[in-house]
Amino acid sequence: MEFLNDSVEAEFDNLPPQVRAKAVQISKLIVEFGPAGLGMPYIRHVQDKIWEIRASHGRCLYISATGRKVVILRCFVKKSNKLPKKELKIAFERAREIDNG
Repeated sequence: MEFLNDSVEAEFDNLPPQVRAKAVQISKLIVEFGPAGLGMPYIRHVQDKIWEIRASHGRCLYISATGRKVVILRCFVKKSNKLPKKELKIAFERAREIDNG
């Protein structure tokens, strides 16, 4: 698991401990099996290149960089059934940093 920048890592560190532990476990499964080999309930394709790690009530939006490398773009605690558009917008803006970088 790799973070896009320090602010994303800080978001991850602010998640509850059990959510962080589950997210790390799921990211290891992604590296081992790839997104196609994993699927629900661990991960879900959101839109375009954005995927989400589903760790209890916490979410980490990520993209799969070269191979099976996971780059976390945004971490938050989900409070409703739908993925908040605000969170998705932040993830897309951060993904553009990788594309432009």
